[in-house]
Amino acid sequence: MDINGLLPTMWMPPGQNQSWVSEFILLGFSSDPMTNRTLFSAFLLLFLSSVLGNGLIITLICLDTHLHTPMYFFLCILSLLDMGYVTTTVPQMLVHLLSQSQTISFAACWLQMYVFGAVGLTECILFVVMAFDRYVAICYPLHYTVILSWGLCTRLSAGTWACGFFFSLIHTFFTMRLPYCGPNMVNHYFCEGPSVRNLACMDTHVIEMVDLVISVFMVVAPLLIIVASYIRIAQAILKLKSMQARCKAFSTCASHLTVITFFYAPATYLYMRPNSSYSPEQDKQVSLFYNVFTALLNPVVYSLRNKDMKRAFLKVMGR
Repeated sequence: MDINGLLPTMWMPPGQNQSWVSEFILLGFSSDPMTNRTLFSAFLLLFLSSVLGNGLIITLICLDTHLHTPMYFFLCILSLLDMGYVTTTVPQMLVHLLSQSQTISFAACWLQMYVFGAVGLTECILFVVMAFDRYVAICYPLHYTVILSWGLCTRLSAGTWACGFFFSLIHTFFTMRLPYCGPNMVNHYFCEGPSVRNLACMDTHVIEMVDLVISVFMVVAPLLIIVASYIRIAQAILKLKSMQARCKAFSTCASHLTVITFFYAPATYLYMRPNSSYSPEQDKQVSLFYNVFTALLNPVVYSLRNKDMKRAFLKVMGR
């Protein structure tokens, strides 16, 4: 596919004859074949474990009617997003680890950046919805099913997806419409926004400001709402007279807090810092953690700490 023919001529600065790149080269983690084969085995195991773990959670929630509650409905969406995370980036990374060619077309890079960003931003908003679910369950337990009706759950779910895909479109559009006239080597294992943007042959401060605004709305604001929700939750838990009731209430939030920490800590580091502190090698490692390892840890955290999930698993296996 000739991408050069698809690029509007108005992108080219007047009076300059530039050749636009039609593909990018993803440098990945290493150029050593032995190291790449070792990484291939490790990442393949992580990928399969993540897909199977999240797929198992989705299957159990769909099959067991006792799990047809708002909490598990949102957990099912989280597992679906985690599967989208790893399937967007890891399969291509695995191919590049064993292949001589590490190229990706301009169009494929555009699509990968968009889907990855959409899934990530959707997950940011979903964590707010899940915090609201825990807030209602603990602070208003008698009105839980009334407040979180299936109609509201559906609207909240649709809203998270709409926000994620809309803001990712803005980020991807502004990034990929920059002029790329060479070099075309992306020091990353997938088409990640800042890594690709560094190759643009023009000043990118305006695009960086756009990304900063998106990050404030989609990362900082949700995180502040989550913190505020758990402050109210903690206040409600401390008012409980029974220590057993306090422990039970806290345990229902522990899994959510663990997953939030795994997700927001690396995401905040990568996307809420100045471009001058960009470190390709370190960024690849941090990105790998919240892309691959978090998607693997989520089903482990929710399944090992959750009696309902264990019961549903034993029930399905007993069939």
